[in-house]
Amino acid sequence: MEYPEIQRRRTRTVRVGTVAIGGDAPVAVQSMTNTRTADAKATIAQVRRLADAGAELVRVAVPTREDTAALGETVRAAPVPIVADVHFHFDRALEAIDAGVAKIRLNPGNLSDREQVRRVIAAAADAGVAVRVGVNEGSVVERRAGAQREADLRRPMHELMAEKMAEYLAAFDEAGFEDLVLSAKSHDAYTTVAVNRLLADRWDYPLHLGVTHAGTAETGAIRSAAALGALLSEGIGDTVRISYAGDPVAEVAAALELLYSLRLRRRPGAELIACPTCGRLQMDIEPILREIADALADVDFPVTVAVMGCVVNGPGEAEGADVAICAGKDKAVLYRRGQRVGTVGAAEIVPAVLAEVKSLAPGR
Repeated sequence: MEYPEIQRRRTRTVRVGTVAIGGDAPVAVQSMTNTRTADAKATIAQVRRLADAGAELVRVAVPTREDTAALGETVRAAPVPIVADVHFHFDRALEAIDAGVAKIRLNPGNLSDREQVRRVIAAAADAGVAVRVGVNEGSVVERRAGAQREADLRRPMHELMAEKMAEYLAAFDEAGFEDLVLSAKSHDAYTTVAVNRLLADRWDYPLHLGVTHAGTAETGAIRSAAALGALLSEGIGDTVRISYAGDPVAEVAAALELLYSLRLRRRPGAELIACPTCGRLQMDIEPILREIADALADVDFPVTVAVMGCVVNGPGEAEGADVAICAGKDKAVLYRRGQRVGTVGAAEIVPAVLAEVKSLAPGR
């Protein structure tokens, strides 16, 4: 069965260390450490955990000189390129570049002195370091009371964010610096969608997608999927971070799942399709589903498994899955690649499904 493919927006390619962003490169997954960067040992350990989970870029905060002093050790030990998050102090950007980072992130709302920005651009150009210009809703409105603040507050937020981006990029245009990735984030999913559409229409730089202040994993997953899913399905976005409060490793898992769901990445292991359950069920499939999910965790080749609870959706799902069961009263029908292969009792469902999955392993 054929499905439509997302046609991604074509951008220029920007190299961030060993990772390509934009162009024909796949959408890159990134996250950010929540350790003190000055604690190199803890930061390196978390970077490695994030890389093991699937992160291809990791960003670290560098608010102090103590952080940038320890940054070189992290850069040298990291298995993935390191991005330095710079806000108020341009010296931190220069120090991070000297430490060997692959990219720095600048926020126009927090580093606005154009002469300082020009010095950072020159240093990045000399070192071959990419720059992400990241505009956040929380830092684009003039903070001081006055006419400018009143004018900013009257503007639609997505338009104001795009305008601030254009003003900031003028310094990069003057310097002829093009190793840029752009981002515009809001805590509001729809604003994030709206502003990134404007950026995509105006510039051909790669776009970094994310929802800022997304909250806990429970709320952040939905808020991020709403915004990032909408943009990615339109072909907009070249690298993503899903932000949670807490352990950042969970961010990586969520970002990968989003890309798998949109078929922007090929799932490396098993994909489990589950019946939503309803009053038609004649068997409690939740414990069966959990047991199968646990058993499939170690599968290292692409395979689709459908666990269905009745005959309404079951046969149709079975046609598109590599292995499927359609449960009834005390028994289930077993399918392999759309073909019915037999009927098994309730106690035999899990071992029968796993046996079929193993039979599809490469080399079998």
